Amino acid sequence: MKNNKFTYQKSGVNISKADKFVNFISRNTGKKKKTNKNIGGFGSITSIPKYFKEPKIVASTDGVGTKIEIANYLDKFDTIGIDLVAMCVNDLIVQGAKPLIFLDYISINKINLKKLKSILIGINKGCNIANCSLVGGETAEMPGTYSKNKFDIAGFSVGIVDKKNVIKKDKVKKNDLVLAVPASGVHSNGYSLIRYILKRKNINLRKNIYLRNELIKPTRIYVKEVLKLMELNLIKSCANITGGGIEDNLKRILPKGLVANINLSKIKPNKIFQWIKSQNVSDNEMLKTFNCGVGFCLIAKSSNISKIQKVFDKKYQPYVIGKIAPGNTTVKFNEKIQW
Repeated sequence: MKNNKFTYQKSGVNISKADKFVNFISRNTGKKKKTNKNIGGFGSITSIPKYFKEPKIVASTDGVGTKIEIANYLDKFDTIGIDLVAMCVNDLIVQGAKPLIFLDYISINKINLKKLKSILIGINKGCNIANCSLVGGETAEMPGTYSKNKFDIAGFSVGIVDKKNVIKKDKVKKNDLVLAVPASGVHSNGYSLIRYILKRKNINLRKNIYLRNELIKPTRIYVKEVLKLMELNLIKSCANITGGGIEDNLKRILPKGLVANINLSKIKPNKIFQWIKSQNVSDNEMLKTFNCGVGFCLIAKSSNISKIQKVFDKKYQPYVIGKIAPGNTTVKFNEKIQW
């Protein structure tokens, strides 16, 4: 006789597979084994480090946008977890916070253990780079919500900073310099436009090795270097260059009455941006949509430039692209980018 009883598994949800994934997370996350004790619980408990005298909590949440579709198309999922961590922790350090914990949320049509494990490996690697702990998360199997093989990921991170060390924009003064910290590539913004170009130009990403490698390249995590600069008191402010590009993100850290004069001809765009630009994309669209090679901005006194550069590897040496001056326009572009 047929078994006609309704079950959760028949609806498309496989709890046993989800349990196997939780066990995988427990065995493969955390620099210290004690960080794993939260995995599988209802919530995560984390102690505030004792060396903070007047701690302030800073929180950030983000995703990786339609870069997920590139990962899906290439069937490569071991780097977007790094992107996910980067998009959160790079926002925390802008306010001077040291990333402390990270949680992820993965929603998927049907649990695919190989895919989920690959994503998790990337998330764990990103946490190690940022020196924070992956303390929990949620994996939701949602049949009927996503089409076959589709999924989404989101991250949530918490950082901590002493009240006296919170970075405030009022520290920025006339004649301070704006430095660009090189991006590793496109990072995780502007992929809807990139995918539109690929579709309209009928470009096979699997066959184009250069584009394939560039477009899946993970977002650079700037935590180690920026926290060191703060410890040495070498910067006054900083900005994570994400959606909206240099202008929208830089103006968020400037006080009223000051303008950042940015010399676009000083910017060193990665080769991938030169390719995107060549696909009939205007300079204005490039600057609004992409980081154009500037993954992070620092504002500092001119006397600190050489000291700042010593903190970074040669590949990611910060360089001057602008200067702070009195004015009403928060960010002003001069010259043109040399593509």
